[in-house]
Amino acid sequence: MTDTSKARAIGFNHVALEVGDIEEALAFYGNLFEFEMRSKSDEMAFIDLGDQFLALQKGHRQEPDDERHFGLVVSDQDKVRSALVAHEIKILPGPFLDFLDPWGNRFEIVGYDDIQFSKIPSVLRGMGLENLEKTESAIEELRDKGMAPD
Repeated sequence: MTDTSKARAIGFNHVALEVGDIEEALAFYGNLFEFEMRSKSDEMAFIDLGDQFLALQKGHRQEPDDERHFGLVVSDQDKVRSALVAHEIKILPGPFLDFLDPWGNRFEIVGYDDIQFSKIPSVLRGMGLENLEKTESAIEELRDKGMAPD
């Protein structure tokens, strides 16, 4: 039963990461990912993720994370793994594709095809990714929730 007296959390608009330097962060992430820049200043940069974005904020003040992380969904997990190896970025031990950026932010790289996370066709089309498909296990997760694609 839904509690209509409370707002329902329905997703993320953005994630904000603290970095030491905006230009260094853009260069680091640019070695790993193709992305579109929404806007940039000396203190902040906004990387478009279709209908969401990643905010980079200058001024790192936290210790590196051991377990706290965020899962970044990508079109091709193997390409990220190859880029990490090519740029000699340590892949953290464990069952997932995790790494730390130079400021200690922990990323877990997740392939779009293998999880229930979905973008609507118009967003995928706008991102030039209209040919992404889901594995049967991801479709089953969606089907179990009544969210399977048509």
